Amino acid sequence: MKKLLLLSVVTLVGFIFIGRMVYLQVILSDELQLEAENNAVKTVYNYPERGFIYDRNGKLMVANQVAYDVMAIPKETGDVDLHKLSTLLRIEESRLKKKLETAMKWSTNRASVIVPQLTQEEYAPLQEQLRKFPGFYIQRRSLRKYQVDHSASVLGYIREVNQSKIDADDYYVQGDLAGKSGIELQYEEELRGEKGYKKYTRDHYGRAIESYKNGSSDLAPIAGTDLTVTLDKELQEYAEKLMRNKRGGIVAIEPQTGEILALVTAPNYDPSLLMGRNRSKNINAILRDTIGLPDVNRVLQGQYAPGSPFKVINALVALQEGVVTAQDRFSCYNGYNYGGKKKLGCHAHSSPLAMNRGIAESCNAYFAQVYRRIIENEKTSSKGMDIWHDHVASFGLGDFLGYDLPVGQPGRIPDGDYYTSMYKYKWYATTTISNAIGQGEIAVTPIQLANMTAAIANRGYFYTPHIIKGINGEPIDNTTYTNKNYTTIDAKHFEPVVEGMNEVYNSGTAKYVQVPGIEICGKTGTVENFTKINGVRKQLTDHSVFIAFAPKDDPKIAIAVFIENGYWGSRYAAKIASLLIEKHLKGTITRTDLEDYLLTHSLEYEYAKKLSTEPFKINEAIDQGLITIEKENSLQQFLENLQLKIRN
Repeated sequence: MKKLLLLSVVTLVGFIFIGRMVYLQVILSDELQLEAENNAVKTVYNYPERGFIYDRNGKLMVANQVAYDVMAIPKETGDVDLHKLSTLLRIEESRLKKKLETAMKWSTNRASVIVPQLTQEEYAPLQEQLRKFPGFYIQRRSLRKYQVDHSASVLGYIREVNQSKIDADDYYVQGDLAGKSGIELQYEEELRGEKGYKKYTRDHYGRAIESYKNGSSDLAPIAGTDLTVTLDKELQEYAEKLMRNKRGGIVAIEPQTGEILALVTAPNYDPSLLMGRNRSKNINAILRDTIGLPDVNRVLQGQYAPGSPFKVINALVALQEGVVTAQDRFSCYNGYNYGGKKKLGCHAHSSPLAMNRGIAESCNAYFAQVYRRIIENEKTSSKGMDIWHDHVASFGLGDFLGYDLPVGQPGRIPDGDYYTSMYKYKWYATTTISNAIGQGEIAVTPIQLANMTAAIANRGYFYTPHIIKGINGEPIDNTTYTNKNYTTIDAKHFEPVVEGMNEVYNSGTAKYVQVPGIEICGKTGTVENFTKINGVRKQLTDHSVFIAFAPKDDPKIAIAVFIENGYWGSRYAAKIASLLIEKHLKGTITRTDLEDYLLTHSLEYEYAKKLSTEPFKINEAIDQGLITIEKENSLQQFLENLQLKIRN
């Protein structure tokens, strides 16, 4: 027994000894060798060219330019002469100190960006001087070079990654750039490519002196994938031009494909402002603009009441449910008295009206009675509302559309439960009568309005709107964007509505913005606009809304225009829509009178109303030509010219 115990002890000690020898000679040796190699070898990342972005016609919108980052490895910098180095780098000494402290906290062994995005001119004088500072070196990288001064909200921009991005994706290290918004963010993985690296042996100062192992362990970068987007560069540029000194958005869609031809939000900014050494200052200035909100994409994120364009949806639902025919006529006595405190008002026009003229004249009384028939067709208002909701939702309203851009809002289409929870008493169709004219609790985004218009243009179906057309020269193969989405409305019911929308241009509320040679179908809208000033609800100038598609029988473009505080539909929105339709279909502009009006009229005075300490009563003077606002004038210049006091 004692011999067996002794043998076991000896055997155990032997295994421990052998294990220790293996650890010292194999495992630890490898670790020591790796550490020695890390100390003797410097790895420098080689960043790939980011993929280019082209418009639908092959015109370049976003390319690249070379830039240089000043990098530092904290453990190799030693005692830095901050004053001398800050002078060389042309930054404040306190800022340099803070940058180095941040780098030290992140990692002593890994490089951090100290000064990013130097131009070739800024880099040249540093190339030799920086060698005098151990631990510092220059990292070459590729930055964006925008070929356009517009479309920032849809193209997006790239920015240095934060720690959460690094933690979520091991591709990134501190100092890397990635898409922050728009197409740059949505298609980051396609655009970024794959990083490469080069290894160099170091001298005793930590400086790279020659290629390590003759470059046998180097890895070449792989360039990012080029993208072709659905935007028409010229149409996009023209749309932004027409939106100067206005707020709102424009979306144009090709009905036959769902491709987004133009997507404009205003105010906007030059995307090149977000590149280079001044980018942080420029980004902060944009984010601090809490009045114009240029960082908010109103087309995708703005939720508005749709106003009268929504009437055509109510007409379609009524036809599908069989509660009206296109020939049924309803009377209008300057409005509709539904039993409320005051009647639902309407403007003067002929009466009674059938559907064609109801749409052309945008009669509130006509659509109030149509809406009532829809809701009251069921035993309960709640059931009627559910049926109405389901039809409306089939047009892509009240939910995210599924487009390939990274931001958005669902909008709101109420159902029976919504109103049952809102009202503690029994409610009726008349309780929700504002839905008849696109007001009330309905909320949509401009891109939803454009998609709704495309569905009408197609007589009952739409393709999911999308911004990507091709990847690396190949067309997209994604059923999300190539399959038809059908509405719940039968195709036969669209014809009377389309005829009514065509009559809007021929003899209705948009007759003064006709375009010769193009048969356009549209619908004007005027949306009530309220806000709170010092806690008090105030009514401001109405929004101007317009939807349209053309040509009538072979639609190539569907468009929605929303102009905040634009008065009424035909004053601003309809003019813009007509010009963009002509630009897209003809390539030239014949209605130069509409163009001149839009380029010489500003709405900045309307946006200043909420800021002024004095009453604003100048719009009549502007309309009459007594005051001229040059299209280049900024809000500040305009206010100074009028000597208005603005509350800070």
